[in-house]
Amino acid sequence: MFEYYIENLEILKENSHFRNIKNFSGKDEKYIYFNNKKLINLSSNNYLGFADNKQITEEFLEFAGDKYSFGSASARLLTGTLPVYKELEKLISDLFHKESTLLFNSGYHANVGINSSLTSKGDVIFSDKLNHASIIDGMRLSESKFFRYPHNNMQALEKLLIRERKNFKNAVIVSESVFSMDGDIADIQKLVELKEKYNCMLILDEAHAFGVFGQNGLGVTETLGLTDKIDLIIGTFGKSIASMGAFATGNKPMIDYLINKARSFIFSTALPPVNIAFSKWIIENKLPYTFNKRMNMLKIGQKAGSQSHIIPLIIGENKEAVDICEILYNNGYFTLPIRPPTVPEGTSRIRISLTTEINEKELFDAISLAKQGR
Repeated sequence: MFEYYIENLEILKENSHFRNIKNFSGKDEKYIYFNNKKLINLSSNNYLGFADNKQITEEFLEFAGDKYSFGSASARLLTGTLPVYKELEKLISDLFHKESTLLFNSGYHANVGINSSLTSKGDVIFSDKLNHASIIDGMRLSESKFFRYPHNNMQALEKLLIRERKNFKNAVIVSESVFSMDGDIADIQKLVELKEKYNCMLILDEAHAFGVFGQNGLGVTETLGLTDKIDLIIGTFGKSIASMGAFATGNKPMIDYLINKARSFIFSTALPPVNIAFSKWIIENKLPYTFNKRMNMLKIGQKAGSQSHIIPLIIGENKEAVDICEILYNNGYFTLPIRPPTVPEGTSRIRISLTTEINEKELFDAISLAKQGR
């Protein structure tokens, strides 16, 4: 009865598409330890170097003491809400100048729950074609119709809106701000114009921008001064903040609706209180002092031809991407090949994630090695 699975696994291996879970022996802010080698980690979302930072861990544990438990043992709507959860939600609301905020267990939980529940039969979602899989999965679970417009193509989006908006009751436009696999930035100003012109809600996923962009690290919308124009902003704590979980912030009716309708929120055990406390502590005590390092990181990314700290080296075929990762590994860099279905067929790539700990020389040496390997 397992022949089907075995055959398909063999096909994945033949096409350099097979994935396995790596067994790392350790990590710190900049390096990863794998197969007895110390490697510069270019595949992490630890953008600010907070994760695996022993000093930060010690400071937090000294602050936290025994105040927070390591398990909630309940969903938020049962007995899983303690004061620290509401404190973090209020902090996010205050930072973004929004009425209300809701915590989710991960960015995936947030996007699946939001995009499956905010619209229903007779409604429509317009989604950038390169939006994250979690957004796509949420739309698929929704009873609404959805259309995926060509990546960052505002003319194509407007044509879709002209053709389709009148056929539906409620409409949502959803986009990432910094696209996770391409590192480019959405035309948020135009998205705001279109959502106002065609009476839509605008949802923006700032997962890879929260903690990096903006004077206060709130994301691209802060940089552009457009935070108040976005109906629902999503961010994660599992990347720059080096913790776990995610949030959605917006007006109170929308957040109340999610509390009552988002199944990924309703039916999940709440994150441990200690995680919530750590996210809050990082945002209050560490994030405010990162501005110069964040701006330097973004400048390095821009020198490499990206709009952000995510730098895609498009290779094309799966095997070639795997082979180049091996070359980088042999020269002291850890990278992973990004292959379909994460990216479109024929665009397998090396996705370099900058952190504030990686310097310009290290980045360009890695890029040079990758180019030589082609």
